[in-house]
Amino acid sequence: MSEAPSLGVRVADHRRRPIEPPAYAALDLGTNNCRLLIATPAASGFKVVEAYSRIVRLGEGLSQTGQLSEPAMARALAALKICAEKVRRRRAVRVRAIATQACRGAGNGAAFVRRVADETGLQLQIISPQEEARLSVAGCLTLLDREAEAALVMDVGGGSTELSWVDLRREGLGRDGLDAPPRRFAASRLPIRAWLSVPVGMVTLAERYPEGPRADAVWFRKMVDEVKGRIAAFDKADSMREVFERGNVHLVGTSGAVTSLAGLHLDLPRYDRNAVDSLWMTRAQCDAAVDRLLGLTPAERADQACIGADRADLVLAGAAILQAVQEVWPCDRVRVADRGLREGLLLSLMADKPSRRRRGGRRRSPRGAGPAA
Repeated sequence: MSEAPSLGVRVADHRRRPIEPPAYAALDLGTNNCRLLIATPAASGFKVVEAYSRIVRLGEGLSQTGQLSEPAMARALAALKICAEKVRRRRAVRVRAIATQACRGAGNGAAFVRRVADETGLQLQIISPQEEARLSVAGCLTLLDREAEAALVMDVGGGSTELSWVDLRREGLGRDGLDAPPRRFAASRLPIRAWLSVPVGMVTLAERYPEGPRADAVWFRKMVDEVKGRIAAFDKADSMREVFERGNVHLVGTSGAVTSLAGLHLDLPRYDRNAVDSLWMTRAQCDAAVDRLLGLTPAERADQACIGADRADLVLAGAAILQAVQEVWPCDRVRVADRGLREGLLLSLMADKPSRRRRGGRRRSPRGAGPAA
């Protein structure tokens, strides 16, 4: 029996296909790392569907030359091309890519951003230190102890350190407070009483104080004292002194240096984000981890599972920044955050309503990188 001829009519398939939630992408190009998170909205905030991180050392040598070097830009571009492909593959509906201290401070930073757009389609935005601080706090909101009176959020980057004093007393909370649902999130309404951006990070500090064959306490103390002097000179957070003196406060540390110290403290055989992120450490435990690091050679640090060769020469500079903060603003409790800027970016992307398109017009997207954020 022959088949009936086709009449060119497509029979509707009434089976329901699952509707995929929209994906959002947040990219953070820092002085040391290139990091990407792609996530979909969820009741608790968002669900990560893809994460990528690569140490690129974009700011290598920047403190000496004032320029991004060609090898550093090549490393960053290679990582950014991978990020752009992941964004395209996930069909992200909104993308925001930011660059921080390395591009802010380099004489050729703006030219590099244009080169990134030409070669990858990603539209990097060089953000201000203030926005960087706000986004770091936003990404760590769920780690803040609501029973505390205040918190100091410390984001140690490769080229700068952002400090944000957060008022957790009910009268200190913004209109949305800390319990606002993600859809109402607004970084501009976070209860930040003061913020400071110190143009010193792990990479710049390590370059300024080269390590000898073995680390020693005198060399480490020089790094601590330089950062301590910069923080102590800042007086715009003095209104929070009384709160900190009462002691019901804590520090939140978001950086590779702090997570490395936490991994060392836990004696992890390999890095485990679930064990590290949200971990509480006492100041004594932080000091003990630093003392342990000081007893290791660079090669021995590189062999540590939670440090590795890429961070072996930087982790003590990051630890010096942590110690400087703790000496100027004492906190007995430290909460470790394996989160920060990217998470803050995602929350802000998901909360912002897309602007209405003009009649007859369409918003153009970066080439191959999803709709413009």
